[in-house]
Amino acid sequence: MNISVIGAGYVGLVSAAALAGKGHDVVVIDTDEGRVRTVNGKKSPIFEDGLEEAVSDGIESNRLKATGDYDEILATDITLICVGTPSNPDGSMDLSCIVESSKSIGRVLRAKKGRHTVVVRSTVVPGTTRGVVIPALEQHSGRKAHVDFGVAMNPEFLQEGIALRCYFNPDRIVIGDEDGATGDMVQQLYEGISAPVIRTDITTAEMVKFVSNAFLATKLSFINEIGNICRRLGIDVYDVVKGVGLDYRIGRSFLRAGIGFGGSCLPKDLKGLVHSSRELGYRAQLLESVLEVNQNQVVNMLAMVCEKLVDLDGKTVCVLGLAFKPDVDDIRNAPALEAIRLLLEKGALVKAYDPLAMPNARSVLSPEVQYARTAEEAVADCDCVLVLTEWDEFRNERLYQGKVVFDGRRVMEPARARMFCDFQGISW
Repeated sequence: MNISVIGAGYVGLVSAAALAGKGHDVVVIDTDEGRVRTVNGKKSPIFEDGLEEAVSDGIESNRLKATGDYDEILATDITLICVGTPSNPDGSMDLSCIVESSKSIGRVLRAKKGRHTVVVRSTVVPGTTRGVVIPALEQHSGRKAHVDFGVAMNPEFLQEGIALRCYFNPDRIVIGDEDGATGDMVQQLYEGISAPVIRTDITTAEMVKFVSNAFLATKLSFINEIGNICRRLGIDVYDVVKGVGLDYRIGRSFLRAGIGFGGSCLPKDLKGLVHSSRELGYRAQLLESVLEVNQNQVVNMLAMVCEKLVDLDGKTVCVLGLAFKPDVDDIRNAPALEAIRLLLEKGALVKAYDPLAMPNARSVLSPEVQYARTAEEAVADCDCVLVLTEWDEFRNERLYQGKVVFDGRRVMEPARARMFCDFQGISW
């Protein structure tokens, strides 16, 4: 199949590389000329395990190419919209990229002969495809959706760091469409991939993605709330989880207490659902609390640090881990960023280290932050260490010999860690 993918970000480039690897001819369309050059140069503009190799294989086999020209859509059968939908200050989703992409696709479809299929892979609040994407496509193409061209919603459930594995080994495939034939075409993209396929309408498919992320975020804030209580009782929340997680109705996944969740998906999608609910005249109190608990985790940790060191003014604090999770260079909504902001506000000197994310962090953090070349260099001559990303290299307790350490990600076992340092847990 000939496929066009709009957007060379995480979702777009992973989808494009994976489809090219399955033998399809794929063109990635992005307005960022730098990204286009990078992809055509057999490189990946983002760090993702195995992605650069997949991109290189796709370019070398002539199955994959990148361009900034939307007219390339004319030679394809199906277009996947994979552009970003970041949060606005009020929590709503910024749909500007979705709107512009839909308009551009529509203008091309006006000149195309035959039926085309447009698939939204970007995460959008329920109702967006019907209320925003389809009207833009119809207006600029002069054609009718579900008659002259197909439209579907195919939400992605990729996890950063293992996105390619997720693509080829999904828990489920969700396809929302209105005419059946369009959904059948989208389902062909997943031939050879074994997973339950859920066929539904477009708005329901959009909602599936939001509910999935909202539930995962809720589990994380729930266990952090419980962890905060456990710490005051002098017990380890991880021991509690061992007993609770064996209940088949609950399970142990996403019950890892700590500094809180970040990234490009959970915070953004949760805020988007809360905002959308308000517009519908409903206050999503539980989801609002999930966000509040998550935001308070960093504040709670800094309060513990202040209590331990008495006064942060002039103290040197080492922050290990800037990415929101290990094995990625993504710092979007990473708890470390807020922690560093609060530390500097309190007069602390901050030394930071992350195996991958420091270049990205430099672009957004205060120039006051000092960056170390290694974890050992970062830890040396500091008054306190905050471990905020669970990189494997941070699991070595000997690294923290004699230091005050606040482990925000449970990278170490408390009993063993206390043999080497003044170990402080966040929720244990």
